Amino acid sequence: MSDFHPIPGKLDDYARKIVNAAYQVHSTLGPGLLESVYETAMGVELAQRSIPFQRQVAVPVEYKSETIQAGLRVDIWVDRSVIIELKAVERLLALHQAQLLTYMKLTGNRLGILINFNTPRINEVIRRLVL
Repeated sequence: MSDFHPIPGKLDDYARKIVNAAYQVHSTLGPGLLESVYETAMGVELAQRSIPFQRQVAVPVEYKSETIQAGLRVDIWVDRSVIIELKAVERLLALHQAQLLTYMKLTGNRLGILINFNTPRINEVIRRLVL
């Protein structure tokens, strides 16, 4: 028997809209800019699509009944249900995926999207992660 639970349709809809927004940002700006530029542009795209989101949300860590403010920040948090981690790096590393998975676990979110904008073809560097 499997413990698999499908992602709710609303989250799938958000994921499609997030990917479309990323394509729009990348086709308009191209590669080579700072991550903060892409984050701001993604905010514009999400707002134009009426998607509720927050940027640079602090994520506390619980350790032995203590809350630690460790400086962890989610790049973009869509409706407190989908985490978007943005990068502008030469190539994605396992560390980047681990970072997103950690944010997902800490927030209780099952869906995360990792996007690297520093590439000529963005379709090759969008990763959808599900817990």
